Amino acid sequence: QAQLVESGGGLVQAGGSLRLSCAASGRTFNAYFMGWFRQAPGKEREFVAAIYWLSGIPRFADAVKGRFTISRDYPKNTLSLQMNNLKPEDTAVYYCASSAKGRSYYVPDEYDYWGQGTQVTVSS
Repeated sequence: QAQLVESGGGLVQAGGSLRLSCAASGRTFNAYFMGWFRQAPGKEREFVAAIYWLSGIPRFADAVKGRFTISRDYPKNTLSLQMNNLKPEDTAVYYCASSAKGRSYYVPDEYDYWGQGTQVTVSS
């Protein structure tokens, strides 16, 4: 079983930046890809970004493309999300997740393990 712990959330003004981190432990060697999702109040959880764990190839939602960067430190089992030019609509709880299924990286049900989430609030 894998354990995922996010950190780095907070309050930032529009146009600012935040960096989220996710420390993974346990059975991460089974991860095929890892991802970031977010959930705003009253909305469904949505895909933000994912990365294929071995190759490092990233994927992004259109809403964050060009503003967010996803990276991983393979030996240290850490996942990061650099968020630049943040907008009020980026406000949400952000979750990291890992998947051993290797199918649709943008579908929450494809992920096996989830962190507890970290709040990101962007003020206008």
